[in-house]
Amino acid sequence: MTGLRPERAVDAGAIAAVLNAAFANGGEPGAEAALVDQLRRDGDLDLSLVAVNDDGGIVGHVALSPLAAPFPALALAPVAVEPRHQGRGIGSALVRAALAARPGHTVVVLGEPRFYSRFGFRPVGWDCPYAGPFLQATGPHVPDHARIAYAPAFSALG
Repeated sequence: MTGLRPERAVDAGAIAAVLNAAFANGGEPGAEAALVDQLRRDGDLDLSLVAVNDDGGIVGHVALSPLAAPFPALALAPVAVEPRHQGRGIGSALVRAALAARPGHTVVVLGEPRFYSRFGFRPVGWDCPYAGPFLQATGPHVPDHARIAYAPAFSALG
């Protein structure tokens, strides 16, 4: 990987390819790419970063989208790295960059606690459709109780 940069309009297809490859073994095929496309169409991509290799090809992606919450909050989803490039720290670099880009926001993720705890995420018992042991948050506002709502595009994921 040579670096991270914001998504460009011409990147949509390459981002979809990375998402489809990264999530090929879990969930509904194409669901994560469809989610990002819908967030983009709805104007709900607060931040979209890509990881590029030495040739300028996109090998990773991370997105932040707005959450309805009683404090400034964003959802971190999805985070994806093309399978041939996994295990090289690209996903971690994308998460760190996304968090650094929005320091005044609480960031919420639905993911593996062993991975996300290294970035300061901790489980939260908040009221939302994704409540459970994988719902985690980090940032300046992490109260014991809160009600949050994801952008409408997430409802298609079920």
